[in-house]
Amino acid sequence: MFIDQIRIHAIAGSGGNGCSSFRREKFVPLGGPDGGDGGDGGSIILRADPQIDTLVSLYYEPIVRAKSGANGMGKQKYGRAAPDKIVPVPVGTLVYRLPDVAPHDPLKFVEKEKQPLRRRKVEAKDLELLVDLDQPEAEFLLGQGGRGGRGNIHFKSSRNRAPRQYTEGTPGEEGWFFLELRMIADAGLVGYPNAGKSTLLGALSAAHPKVAAYPFTTLHPMVGVMDFPGFRRATIADIPGLIEGAHLDVGLGHDFLRHIVRCRTLLLLVDAAGSEGRDPVDDARNIREELSLYDPLLARRPWALVANKTDLPGAAGNLPRLAQEFPGVSLIAISAQQKGNLGELQKFLDAEVGHPG
Repeated sequence: MFIDQIRIHAIAGSGGNGCSSFRREKFVPLGGPDGGDGGDGGSIILRADPQIDTLVSLYYEPIVRAKSGANGMGKQKYGRAAPDKIVPVPVGTLVYRLPDVAPHDPLKFVEKEKQPLRRRKVEAKDLELLVDLDQPEAEFLLGQGGRGGRGNIHFKSSRNRAPRQYTEGTPGEEGWFFLELRMIADAGLVGYPNAGKSTLLGALSAAHPKVAAYPFTTLHPMVGVMDFPGFRRATIADIPGLIEGAHLDVGLGHDFLRHIVRCRTLLLLVDAAGSEGRDPVDDARNIREELSLYDPLLARRPWALVANKTDLPGAAGNLPRLAQEFPGVSLIAISAQQKGNLGELQKFLDAEVGHPG
């Protein structure tokens, strides 16, 4: 299961209470107060883990709790502090704060929308960005654990020799958060359904995406690693196929568009043979328009045009049309199925986004 958006409820651990106690032992006159302090509660920390690529673990644990500290005891015994709760998340996770919805149980269904709170649609106006965990091993303190209370040993003085005062531990921080994954890749493959993106990813890398002769075979982004000469490499993301109106969340819409925001360069893959009954020039033009409407910055991102299925009839006549429609743009003609001319594409990617492995 691929989960790239999730709503969670984080509850840090509370601090333990201080203790009010007096030392009473044989041969120890005037023992006095000896109540120990409570332990600190555990904090909740998000850590970017490069070994995972989905938020599915939080889908099954939408309520994240840290343990509370132990209470203080007599004989000046301090309560044990609770360990921090480390929550691994994929690199590229954005963390937003949400308004509290405390009256509801996050696992119960909402009558109006007939779905759990963890699946409710989140409005952009409700989001407050806290951090972008875009580096491996980056950490963010999601909830601070409570401080332990003080025992009565701290309240003794020349005027108060038998204090009974102590303080309770403070509660840990609590709140609702929205986590969104935006995958990080050097290059992103975008194009209409059945353009051959998954086939190309499998030909360029060791990834094994699902390939079938029907639209929307790929339902979530997949990332493969390409190796170049000189111990260089790059990552390439297969973004699910888009349709016209994707910027308005039509089809997979925003479910895939947000994943290409971080790509350093974009590869617009078109079916040069028009085997699906579409014109490759119109496809490329529509893709560019959808990217621009979703985020104007994407329209200024470096990009190249990759004409696929050149082994099929009709492709040769469309290549000059593509070059005329997009002058100055790198046009690379390939056949992903037959692995034809992939070397030219690999050289282009090595020059554009290749880096030491």
